[in-house]
Amino acid sequence: MLSMAPGHTDRIFDISWDLYQPNKLVSCGVKHIKFWSLCGNALTPKRGVFGKTGDLQTILCLACARDELTYSGALNGDIYVWKGINLIRTIQGAHTAGIFSMNACEEGFATGGRDGCIRLWDLTFKPITVIDLRETDQGYKGLSVRSVCWRGDHILVGTQDSEIFEIVVHERKKPFLIMQGHCEGELWALAIHPTKPLAVTGSDDRSVRIWSLVDHALIARCNMEEPIRCAAVNVDGIHLALGMKDGSFTVLRVRDMTEVVHIKDRKEAIHELKYSPDGTYLAVGCNDSSVDIYGVSQRYKKMGECVGSLSFITHLDWSSDSRYLQTNDGNGKRLFYRMPGGKEVTNKDETKGVHWASWTCVSGLEVNGIWPKYSDINDINSVDGNYIGQVLVTADDYGIVKLFRYPCLRKGAKFRKYIGHSAHVTNVRWSHDHQWVISIGGADHAVFQWRFIPERKLKDALHIAPQESLADSNSDESDSDLSDVPELDSEIEQETQLTYRRQVYKEDLPQLKEQYKEKQKSGTSKRRERAPGNSIRLHFVHGYRGYDCRSNLFYTQIGEIVYHVAAVGVIYNRQQNTQRFYLGHDDDILCLAIHPVKDYVATGQVGRDPSIHIWDTETIKPLSILKGYHQYGVCAVDFSADGKRLASVGIDESHTVVLWDWKKGEKLSIARGSKDKIFVVKMNPYVPDKLITAGIKHMKFWRRAGGGLVGRKGYIGTLGKNETMMCAVYGWTEEMAFSGTSTGDVCIWRDIFLVKTVKAHDGPVFSMHALEKGFVTGGKDGVVALWDDSFERCLKTYAIKRAALAPGSKGLLLEDNPSIRAISLGHGHILVGTKNGEILEVDKSGPITLLVQGHMEGEVWGLATHPYLPICATVSDDKTLRIWDLSPSHCMLAVRKLKKGGRCCCFSPDGKALAVGLCDGSFLMANADTLEDLVSFHHRKDIISDIRFSPGSGKYLAVASHDSFVDIYNVMSSKRVGICKGATSYITHIDWDIRGKLLQVNTGAKEQLFFEAPRGKRQTIPRMEVEKIGWASWTSVLGLCCEGIWPVIGEVTDITASCLTHDKMVLATGDDLGFVKLFRYPAKGKFGKFKRYVAHSTQVTNVRWTCDDSMLVTLGGADMSLMVWTNEMEGSREKRPCDSEESDTGSEEDGGYDSDVTRENEISYTIRALSTNIRPMFGIKPHLQQKEPSIDERPPVSRAPPQPEKLQTNNVGKKKRPIEDLMLELVFGYRGRDCRNNVHYLNDGDDIIYHTASIGILHNVATGTQSFYQEHNDDILCLTVNQHPKFINIVATGQVGDSADMSPTAPSVHIWDAVNKQTLAILRCYHSKGVCSVSFSATGKLLLSVGLDPEHTVTIWRWQEGAKIASKAGHNQRIFVAEFRPDSDSQFVSVGVKHVKFWTLAGRTLLSKKGLLSTLEDARMQTMLAVAFGANNLTFTGTISGDVCVWKDHILCRVVARAHNGPVFAMYTTLRDGLIVTGGKERPSKEGGAVKLWDQELRRCRAFRLETGQVTDCVRSVCRGRGKILVGTRNAEIIEVGEKNAACNILVNGHVDGPIWGLATHPSRDFFLSAAEDGTVRLWDIADKKMLNKVNLGHAARTVCYSPEGDMVAIGMKNGEFIILLVSSLKIWGKKRDRRCAIHDIRFSPDCRFLAVGSSENSVDFYDLSLGPTLNRTSYCKDIPSFVIQMDFSADSRYLQVSTGCYKRHVYEVPSGRHLTDQAAIDRITWATWTSILGSEVMGIWSRHAEKADVNCACVSHSGISLVTGDDFGMVKLFDFPCPEKFAKHKRFLGHSPHVTNIRFTSGDRHVISAGGDDCSLFVWKCVHTPH
Repeated sequence: MLSMAPGHTDRIFDISWDLYQPNKLVSCGVKHIKFWSLCGNALTPKRGVFGKTGDLQTILCLACARDELTYSGALNGDIYVWKGINLIRTIQGAHTAGIFSMNACEEGFATGGRDGCIRLWDLTFKPITVIDLRETDQGYKGLSVRSVCWRGDHILVGTQDSEIFEIVVHERKKPFLIMQGHCEGELWALAIHPTKPLAVTGSDDRSVRIWSLVDHALIARCNMEEPIRCAAVNVDGIHLALGMKDGSFTVLRVRDMTEVVHIKDRKEAIHELKYSPDGTYLAVGCNDSSVDIYGVSQRYKKMGECVGSLSFITHLDWSSDSRYLQTNDGNGKRLFYRMPGGKEVTNKDETKGVHWASWTCVSGLEVNGIWPKYSDINDINSVDGNYIGQVLVTADDYGIVKLFRYPCLRKGAKFRKYIGHSAHVTNVRWSHDHQWVISIGGADHAVFQWRFIPERKLKDALHIAPQESLADSNSDESDSDLSDVPELDSEIEQETQLTYRRQVYKEDLPQLKEQYKEKQKSGTSKRRERAPGNSIRLHFVHGYRGYDCRSNLFYTQIGEIVYHVAAVGVIYNRQQNTQRFYLGHDDDILCLAIHPVKDYVATGQVGRDPSIHIWDTETIKPLSILKGYHQYGVCAVDFSADGKRLASVGIDESHTVVLWDWKKGEKLSIARGSKDKIFVVKMNPYVPDKLITAGIKHMKFWRRAGGGLVGRKGYIGTLGKNETMMCAVYGWTEEMAFSGTSTGDVCIWRDIFLVKTVKAHDGPVFSMHALEKGFVTGGKDGVVALWDDSFERCLKTYAIKRAALAPGSKGLLLEDNPSIRAISLGHGHILVGTKNGEILEVDKSGPITLLVQGHMEGEVWGLATHPYLPICATVSDDKTLRIWDLSPSHCMLAVRKLKKGGRCCCFSPDGKALAVGLCDGSFLMANADTLEDLVSFHHRKDIISDIRFSPGSGKYLAVASHDSFVDIYNVMSSKRVGICKGATSYITHIDWDIRGKLLQVNTGAKEQLFFEAPRGKRQTIPRMEVEKIGWASWTSVLGLCCEGIWPVIGEVTDITASCLTHDKMVLATGDDLGFVKLFRYPAKGKFGKFKRYVAHSTQVTNVRWTCDDSMLVTLGGADMSLMVWTNEMEGSREKRPCDSEESDTGSEEDGGYDSDVTRENEISYTIRALSTNIRPMFGIKPHLQQKEPSIDERPPVSRAPPQPEKLQTNNVGKKKRPIEDLMLELVFGYRGRDCRNNVHYLNDGDDIIYHTASIGILHNVATGTQSFYQEHNDDILCLTVNQHPKFINIVATGQVGDSADMSPTAPSVHIWDAVNKQTLAILRCYHSKGVCSVSFSATGKLLLSVGLDPEHTVTIWRWQEGAKIASKAGHNQRIFVAEFRPDSDSQFVSVGVKHVKFWTLAGRTLLSKKGLLSTLEDARMQTMLAVAFGANNLTFTGTISGDVCVWKDHILCRVVARAHNGPVFAMYTTLRDGLIVTGGKERPSKEGGAVKLWDQELRRCRAFRLETGQVTDCVRSVCRGRGKILVGTRNAEIIEVGEKNAACNILVNGHVDGPIWGLATHPSRDFFLSAAEDGTVRLWDIADKKMLNKVNLGHAARTVCYSPEGDMVAIGMKNGEFIILLVSSLKIWGKKRDRRCAIHDIRFSPDCRFLAVGSSENSVDFYDLSLGPTLNRTSYCKDIPSFVIQMDFSADSRYLQVSTGCYKRHVYEVPSGRHLTDQAAIDRITWATWTSILGSEVMGIWSRHAEKADVNCACVSHSGISLVTGDDFGMVKLFDFPCPEKFAKHKRFLGHSPHVTNIRFTSGDRHVISAGGDDCSLFVWKCVHTPH
């Protein structure tokens, strides 16, 4: 899906692509038309402007034309013509009523409407001609055109009454009728003529129609008075009876449709009527539950009535002799009546032998089978039996027509189903000769005619037209009680019963951990142990998954062998006897397929959302990971012959089949496979769009159709039964396929037909492989057979027997003729995989070499390592005891079959004896070399769970059982000498102490108990003392020493085994999630840190270190594999990093602290639309206040003098010109406070690009001119530049948003051209809250974005198409930056709070590895702030402490300590020479600097000082160009530093902190002042585009004002002080602090005599300036109701207007401060300036949407006729002044963040300056005046 957007709040009727403009479309509907543009993945609408040209009304249809013209048809019959989005003209009365259809063609346009007319128009929409269909010979009153299509001289017309006409223009009076049908209401009535191929239908549209089944045409039609509900034709074919909805029925003559009789005996609808077989009676069934019988020859006189039913009558059938009638009613009851009287028959025997003339009833023994087995729903509407063909057809509410055998007695019978109707099928009937079936649809008004093909003709028919797939139009078989299922083979049965569901999937772990977070926090009070220094690496795996998988064993290109076991993909080199492993899976692998080139492998696994990995056998790296469409697991995969596609099958309920483009990671098609298990999927080697699936009673041939697959069942015909298929391959043409069945046959298929079967094996054929000139098959009988290319003859067979084993075998065959599950050929050998877990190589000449083997089916629990040799013993539920060699020969040395399965084993201390505990409570001791019995005992009933020799001489043997006892035996005397009692549950582990005196016991109830040997007396040992005792072995999982091995999610997982190294340093554990973990011992304190390894799939049942700790051996219970890991000590690790390790819980150490980082991390971004007021206003908003009537409302014509001007106009020239528009010309500001890496060079360093508020700014370094990208609708948070030469000057910016609902306020990334400001793509994304980082890939085609949502999602886009490729949760805490490696399209790195992750894009899946610190002593995970890259996979990350970490791959290899004194906020990798720039936070010093330039490996650097005069420099962005470094700082400066001379040039200045409250423009020059929270007042020059000066006041400034001459400046402070400066010298002329609270406005009177100071203490103070700089308060204004917002003096300096925080404006006299209340007097005042947001003159500036937000500031132009305002939404608006009408018209200008705090015109109204609250920026807008 490319894009999606909410269309409109009401119905949309039409939508059309504009074929003349790329990516444009138009939609229309109820009262709207919208013009959409598709850019990236964003559809952006613009509403059509109806303006004064036409009325706003519903638009029904549209057509697009050249030159941005759109024509649309309206509800009133007019045609509206649009240019762009504006209505430019209307063609009135084009039709007299609504225009439903408009069609564009080469000649022009055709329109059709409700008035029944077609009009043709030329290309400029001038009328050509009109055709009135109502006037033609087919016309009728009320004809309404719904669809029209014009091509050449033919016009196609579709009408409301289901007709299609074709009109030839020159014979327009004679339209040709192509199609007709019923129209409104529902269609229920259907009757078949008894002797002719005719069908009669009647509908709620009141028409009855007779159709010819031969000509497929309507031959008669008659309109009735009432809606028709049922129909019947008499046996002689003369009379037609129609039952009506009003309870009447009418009889017509068929030949001329004249009425015979009309009878109304009932008030409710007639549902069914039928003539008796002898033609004498008519039975009429009604909704009031009665059936009336009428005599036909007696002019339909009523003869009888049947009244047994309690519900409405649904169906009737007569007996053949016309003596009985059977009925069905709405309750599903079946009743019988004697005819013609209508007496109910209650005696069952009487109706037993009755033969029914027809069968249309839905209940009754003969039709039991049409109902499903276990439901009693009443959804079958109609049935009709065909006695001759012995079939039955049914119609139901789901639009399905089904074909059953007749009679079908048992519920849930098999059927074929046919789809076509849309909703309910109301009726179905056989034609008189049973050739056709007619079905009618209720709501779709359609009459379907089906052809019936009897079974004997089926094959011929299929050969004629296989493409019609007549065999079964989609028939899904149902299973009936009469099952004909052959006995399933025991092995297959076992396999179908396997479930791959898990209680807990690996995918669930992150959520589970979140749930247990709180518990964890409370648990980890003391500092946790570090993870151990040792690590393990998987070395060898014994085992192969054959028991429930097939065809999962192949040769690679270079002759290695690839297969799978547990969660590991194994590549085995048979020459060196070594293995390499793919460890990307985290649960059981169920299937494996090899790419045709034999270098890539696809493996599918178990999982909640299971994944398929495609990986390279050479590098063992994943190339692509596919997921998202299967559930529970993937059981079969196959590559296409060209290797580009992959097919997969899931193990969900419907065994979904998916076809993928695996490189892109895209799903091409998906379909439901089958209800039963599918074993194989095979792609057709000749046609990539075809495939087959085979499984339980299932063989299906699929063809891809768009995003779906169409499947056809294999057609068996008479050749056999529907068998279970175990394997399948394609043959030598695309038509030929071969499959192996569960009974030992090979089926040969051509297209979808079974051609013949060949007996191949005894028992199931599990595997087949196609060769160049033949086939090879393998079966349960243990025979490999080679066949010729047509399965005519078997060329050779190989039996897998022990006798044939060659001397080089790596083990022993357990039995002859093991069941063969996989076969593959290559390199002169046949490779065979068996059910018993063996892999054998068969030489063509006969000898067999065993390469790999593991245990057979059943869990493996018992494991023991030898006391001094590198061997181990295992015992399993498969009833074998095996000895394995752990040295490089890796083979099974010995095996012995046992009577019962075993669960534990142990070597004696001298290694000579081996004790084995069995599942039936017995145990035995065997000779460790020969495995022969020495002695055996059977004292217990339940499983023996652990068995241990005492240390030293091995005098005692402790035997633990599930009976919750431990028995102690004397080995020499073979007698039981003690029993340990007291456990409340089964025993899990036992250990001896070194002296052989004490036993430690673990139980299933998590008890840790101690017993003394040999008597077994229970001891209590304090918890603290346990570890002081010297234990001979430690396999316990309980106690203080092991507290840390239990995970946070201990409730859902169990630790099954542990084992301590002999040096007591490292404890290895295995748990039932399949993890092997290493802990430092003792693991005290909860939730210890560990290293974790995934290779086993579900449960690790046992772990043991070898005698010298050099290897760890682990057992997987259900995966039956024995894994050997090598132990890598701390020192030897540098050489090669380990595969899979990470502690799963985040580190608790804080990642470091810095105020700037905290601020950035905790900032909450509000979107404009949700912005609230910045001032704490209260009261009623002006536009909601009641207006007080003014006392002197003057009469309209008055002799009084004219009202004085509202505003003194300052000689703006004679003619006042209104301001028409504002153009953004300059922006002073840069967002450095909480963003980074957002200043870049463009055009070889001539320009720089950066952002502030919602504006992207391109700033010319030489001239200071700026141009802007203004398409963002909210704040920009990040910016990056595409470095690829193909995408020159392409910029991506990410913005703030709210919820990620793809609406216009959702967060988005814009990609645009920096020079011409064209938007190339908009990516609306699911990063709720906003996008905080963007980065382009090396080729420039991919874009990476990171969100501020709680998961900090990371997303990759193909930005040119707007396609999202991959997305994944990034980290639970803030990610600051994510960047692609400069040389890669698939690798990137993200850094953030205590986080660094190394990512790979594989197909459409993101894989990540956490950065590993463990290689360096005492390295801790800090908060990472920036990232840069070096050659050879080096990555550099800047930290909060000022260090830079250097990573090789994902492993920390060194730390550059204190690269800066404070956090390293920015890093930049120069692509041309690899040098790296870093920027940090530090105080300037002689040697240090906030910017440093480093060599490629970060070894040497050169520091640069920024001469900004700040106490600390905090660099937020660095970039390097030709000999220059570009720096953006936290203080909103952008500085260029020369690399040679280290000279600094400040390019951009801005306020550091907002809001900027104070703003004043110079009375005569193009200067202005700004005052802000950051304690500075700055002077700006518009002409020179720069800051001229700044004054640090030391306190936040709130307001600023020039004196009328421009020689003095007054500044009001937040602390209540105010200061007056002389402009010439910037010396303080005077200062005063009479108030404690903020000064909000300060004003000089026009005559320069008074200074008015308004504060938040609800006061205005007056100071007389003529008294000199002492500044004594002369008076103040009384009773101001709230804090002061703005003040304005009158032109004569005698009055002051004050706007206040309760939305009231007051006027006071100056200097007395008296409140003026006389409205008439106020109206006569002329004001010197107007900045008030209150007052009737500016009522119109308050918008409807200001519930929470306010207008903050206003300013009237010097000419007195224009007004600008700034509001909390960040909008600047332009009004006419005065604007007393509410909601006045205006123009809006966007760009600021929320809250515009102040706004002013400059002198001469040349510019408007607006000041931002949140964005700390000043915008300079150029005023565009209307021309004279």
